[in-house]
Amino acid sequence: MLFMIAILVVKSCRDQRKAKELLRVNEQLLNENRDLKNSLTLSNRTAEQIAGRKDMQVQAQATFVDRREYFRKNWKQYISLNTGDYKTGFLGGIKNLEITLRNQTEYPVDNAVVMVEYVRGNGDVFKSEPYTIHNIPAKGVQTVHASNSRKGTKVNIRLISVTSQAMNFCWSHDKKVMPGDQDPWACVAAAKPLPQ
Repeated sequence: MLFMIAILVVKSCRDQRKAKELLRVNEQLLNENRDLKNSLTLSNRTAEQIAGRKDMQVQAQATFVDRREYFRKNWKQYISLNTGDYKTGFLGGIKNLEITLRNQTEYPVDNAVVMVEYVRGNGDVFKSEPYTIHNIPAKGVQTVHASNSRKGTKVNIRLISVTSQAMNFCWSHDKKVMPGDQDPWACVAAAKPLPQ
């Protein structure tokens, strides 16, 4: 009987060692499997990022817009005109009038013609004078002093024309726009491809 117990104990010890070994190998395989899964997930994310960047590059190339054309088409958002604080006399008259043109484009503006109207208290225009503002730098401002007026209680200002060689921009308030012209303010129209 003792002999049988000894055999069972030895066999039980061997089974326990085998079970421990199997558990250790199983745990090692689970760890390797988890590491492979994490590596595969990381590889998939990297592949998705690379594919996403390629898609973004294709989209960026497809939607590339010439900066000069963009500023020409949206010039009213980037070129603005205003007056400083001017003085009016007790019985009318305008003094110390300054006209400032602000250029927020990335290109210098060569010339801007501004019409100044001196307005009486009843709303009638007393006189109108054009002024030209030269050399407005990119992202800059330029100011011109207007003449004093013996009559008038306020002024109205408006742009008449704006030109910029660097931007290929020629705008004028009375320029006729052709129907279907996609870039009407270009001084020199872009060359169209020749028909084949």
